Amino acid sequence: MPLTPGHWLSSLRRLVHTDDAASSPDTTLLPVIDEALATRILDLAIRIGETMLVVGAPANEVTLTIVRVCGVYGLDPVHVDVTYNSITIAHSRPGASHPTTLLRVVRGSVPDHAKLQRLQALVTEIADGLGLDDAIARCRAIRRLPFRYRPAIVVVSQASLAVGVAIMFGANWLALVLSFLAAALAATTQHVMARARVPYFFAQIAGGFVLTVFAALSPLLRYTGLEAAAAIRPSVIVASGIVLMLAGLTVVGAAQDAIDGFALTATGRILELTTQTLGVVLGILAGLETVRVMGLGMSPPTNALPLGPVPVQFVGAAVIAIAVAVFNGAGARIVMVSAALSLVAWAGYLAATGVGFEVAAASGVGAFVGSFAGIVVAYRLHVPSVAITTAAILPLVPGAAVFRGLLGIVESGEDPAVLMTGVTTLAGAATIGIALAVGASLGIYLGQPVRATLSSVTRVRARARG
Repeated sequence: MPLTPGHWLSSLRRLVHTDDAASSPDTTLLPVIDEALATRILDLAIRIGETMLVVGAPANEVTLTIVRVCGVYGLDPVHVDVTYNSITIAHSRPGASHPTTLLRVVRGSVPDHAKLQRLQALVTEIADGLGLDDAIARCRAIRRLPFRYRPAIVVVSQASLAVGVAIMFGANWLALVLSFLAAALAATTQHVMARARVPYFFAQIAGGFVLTVFAALSPLLRYTGLEAAAAIRPSVIVASGIVLMLAGLTVVGAAQDAIDGFALTATGRILELTTQTLGVVLGILAGLETVRVMGLGMSPPTNALPLGPVPVQFVGAAVIAIAVAVFNGAGARIVMVSAALSLVAWAGYLAATGVGFEVAAASGVGAFVGSFAGIVVAYRLHVPSVAITTAAILPLVPGAAVFRGLLGIVESGEDPAVLMTGVTTLAGAATIGIALAVGASLGIYLGQPVRATLSSVTRVRARARG
């Protein structure tokens, strides 16, 4: 039968075009997970993610964890939207008339690194084949766990952080005692206000005020005749308290969320960071004005506070990291790793300053070294990277620079030179804070490929042994 021009055109068309979708076989997967089971899986995943976000995990890690848990139980793909105060998760089953969507509201942020460690262990067990019912029961038990330490231990650890800062400045025994008492008083004030459900912004103001007034009264101890009282520097006491009140702020988390593309979460954390820092500033300003009216005003120092001997600096850095880990609810393993990484971060800072880096750049280098080592060590020791990274870089927080700048502004009077010096010092402190966030975030991102490589090598070795 001879081919007609229509047959030739049809043959050429088949050579150029693909077959129509209508003629293709139906490859739609039959639904093996009903709506009730899908809802249970989504509910487990979103509750794990919500708890992780509350206890301090970055938004990207929360998103990946939710997707991972859902994928293990057969829900793929899922849509996850993490904002500062809510998590939304949705899954559309094949053949379903509407997607299954869940929403959880995230109320507040209370760092609890021991709980975060347990959640990460639970996710690992889920990936290894833990049943859904067992995973739901384990998640419920972890969410109900109380904070590891009692309030008195938390206050003591916060006061010990201030002692660590004072040690780094080479303070004598009396200044260490006063730093402990001032920080304990400020921490107790904040704890009482938190129990009364006062917003944390006002608690920061109250803490800064109490700390400043206590430090301004400390020179009166010279009338007791104690030799150690003559060498007391109120600036050291206030600087140690400032580091304490800035310890809980999520500088690294905010920067990491912004780099990861979680704009709403990053904006919320940055706004919270700015508001709480402003609370500390207002409290210190109110305290300085109060003591000035009382006739106990402090003259602004012309130079930066000198640090103590290098071995003493390392001791202080370790004390700070241990204290931060404890009042963030960490266990013994996280505490020890945090102390070691603080020494690594401070060594990076000293090495950078030794080759001529400015303070801000050197702080960024120290934060980078600490976070890079931290994310690799976190995988090997099965501890949350955010926990040990936060504790490692906290000794680099510029508490003394913040106080010097505020003191210069308050005591400037009509002298524009002193006023400009104070403003410049505050700007330098802000630059150091930005350098810490950038350095820590860069260390985390460059450390992730190394961690992934170590993970793959470990799996290969495990298969070989098997």
